[in-house]
Amino acid sequence: QVQLVESGGGSVQAGGSLRLSCAASGYTSTRYCVAWFRQAPGKEYEGVATIDTVGRTVYADSVKGRFTISGDNAKNTLYLQMNSLRPEDTGMYYCAARGDSQCPNIPPASFFIHWGRGTQVTVSS
Repeated sequence: QVQLVESGGGSVQAGGSLRLSCAASGYTSTRYCVAWFRQAPGKEYEGVATIDTVGRTVYADSVKGRFTISGDNAKNTLYLQMNSLRPEDTGMYYCAARGDSQCPNIPPASFFIHWGRGTQVTVSS
């Protein structure tokens, strides 16, 4: 059974940085697409960044140049380094995964099969 557990969220002031982690277990697929999503109160899920088996990364325009997605296969961990944070980055951040697939740019939330429970990020002005 695949489990994804996020950590690293918190409260920071605008301009600050956070590093989110997503620990994965139970994954047996040799091909995968993994992503970070976020959801602000009252809004829909927004895809933030994706990375696939060959290391190809895609970012939402709103975070390009500020966020970096990466993975450590040895640790089965996905990361999201977030710099120059803005109040509009506030939300619950989730990692999501789908095996046996590459990433078609930033897929919709419905594309992903496995989800973590999320970690809260709050950016104050």
